[in-house]
Amino acid sequence: MPTYSHQDIERLVKEHNIRFIRLQFSDILGVIKNVAIPVEQLSKALAGELMFDGSSIEGFVRIEESDMRLMPDPNSFTIFPWTPKEAGTARLICDVLKPNGDPFLGDPRSTLKKVLAEAAELGYELNVGPEPEFFLFQQDKDGKPTTNPLDQASYFDLGPIDKGEIARRDMVLTLQEMGFEIEAAHHEVAPSQHEIDFKYADAITTADNIATFRFVVRTIAMHHGLHATFMPKPVYGINGSGMHLHQSLFKGQENAFYDPNSPNELSAVALQYLAGILTHARGFTAITNPLINSYKRLVPGYEAPVYVAWSEGNRSPLVRIPARRGIGTRIEIRSPDPSCNPYLALAVTLKAGLDGIKNELTPPPAIQRNVYDMSLLEREEEGIDSLPGSLEEALFELQKDKIIQEALGEHIYTNFLAAKQIEWDVYRQQVHQWETDQYLNTF
Repeated sequence: MPTYSHQDIERLVKEHNIRFIRLQFSDILGVIKNVAIPVEQLSKALAGELMFDGSSIEGFVRIEESDMRLMPDPNSFTIFPWTPKEAGTARLICDVLKPNGDPFLGDPRSTLKKVLAEAAELGYELNVGPEPEFFLFQQDKDGKPTTNPLDQASYFDLGPIDKGEIARRDMVLTLQEMGFEIEAAHHEVAPSQHEIDFKYADAITTADNIATFRFVVRTIAMHHGLHATFMPKPVYGINGSGMHLHQSLFKGQENAFYDPNSPNELSAVALQYLAGILTHARGFTAITNPLINSYKRLVPGYEAPVYVAWSEGNRSPLVRIPARRGIGTRIEIRSPDPSCNPYLALAVTLKAGLDGIKNELTPPPAIQRNVYDMSLLEREEEGIDSLPGSLEEALFELQKDKIIQEALGEHIYTNFLAAKQIEWDVYRQQVHQWETDQYLNTF
């Protein structure tokens, strides 16, 4: 990410004929919100002088305390390439502040910064590389989204079998124009499923990039008459979409996860961090997999991790250790899905790992077998637990995990829990099509 001063931004705005600035921020559920301002208000915005009403934003504040300030991050400045050149639009990602200038406790970006400061006190910086997956579906004649696939292509297929190839190409080109370093783009396992991978970065930049990525992918898909969705399991019987998170801690320019003198070249810090992830996996799953639909993906048989274990090779456990060592040593957390709030997902996984380091936790032995092929008795003998099987169970586990609650802070924890309990209650009271198909005739 480039480093911009306020003067740099004002110069770029003039050079590129920018007429509007979108001040973006995230609500607790990870939905990007924005306030659009004419460019004449840019100086006020950069000074943090613009206020907005937070009372209508999910999980923010009550009506009687609704005033919020937006403080733009100058380094997040980017131009939307699809807007007219003669009257362009740019964006700035903002932290949300209280009127007195203190960080707002309900701001997910500030929440991640708080946990990163905790890591910095120990001398560490978190780098993250995400692997977000998504589906491209057809729209109906009225432009509404369907779950009708574009193709029956599979992993790494190419055109003409891969009918989303052109849209995916344009997504990559747009992202590159916006400063992304794209590492790979390809068709995924399921029909109409795709993945675009971008280079790892520090945690704040990566969370900003994930939020931007979802917005850009959906925008470019719409320009192609398609609907892009990050819903984890939109179609029964095929693989769902995940967002594996590759994480490593650095001390200065050195990877703290690498130790050339250990048998597997993983440092004690790496193993402690891994142990923290495994210890708190059930507690943070409500955050990394926040939808009722998320748990339709987390089932055996579709490559999604279900079991709380780790391996240096196979992909069935929750955490995998990729083969690369040296500067590229990292752990891959395979359970998160792309519907999560990226700021909160990185905050809770980092907090879990730091808890492992602080308490010098030791992970269980690595599992080299395919966990899916093990019986329940075999898993119990190996001490392999399962991730929550529903949002209800995940919320129950979140309520038991004080470390994950501490990562979120009381405001976000309380409001997230309340919103998701309502979501679960509404869901469980509905009569679904499967029930009428299954029972109406018989009973």
